[in-house]
Amino acid sequence: MFQKLMDDFRESTGSALRLTSLAIAVAVCLFITTAFLCAAAFVFVLQKYGLLQACFAGAGVFFVATVLAAISYAVRKRQIRKRPVEAAKSTMQTALSDPMVLAAGLQIVRTIGIKRIIPLVAIGGIALGLMANRRQAAEDEPEEQP
Repeated sequence: MFQKLMDDFRESTGSALRLTSLAIAVAVCLFITTAFLCAAAFVFVLQKYGLLQACFAGAGVFFVATVLAAISYAVRKRQIRKRPVEAAKSTMQTALSDPMVLAAGLQIVRTIGIKRIIPLVAIGGIALGLMANRRQAAEDEPEEQP
């Protein structure tokens, strides 16, 4: 149960981190590209038509870039929503909704005491994380074939 909880947490965190870093990279590249396109368009329109029309052309280029970014964001968000859900509830929700687990947890807290249980839970969490890392590393290693 705890292994599935750790795997779910690791997967969702990794996915969110990859998506965020991708969005940042795209935003930086889009900004640089847009800046050069705007400069080129501004200089061209400034030489051909004048200052006021050049400013309007620059605003139009930024507006188009904003619309494209908004459309790509909406499409990506829709793709994420359409992804099938692995289970109706996460492992943590299932564990916390079970009355027997809650009763056992409350009994343990009453018996040991809240001041003593916090360090135990922290050490247990670290141990659980290390075990999950080792198991994941063992699964990722390719098997040797003779």
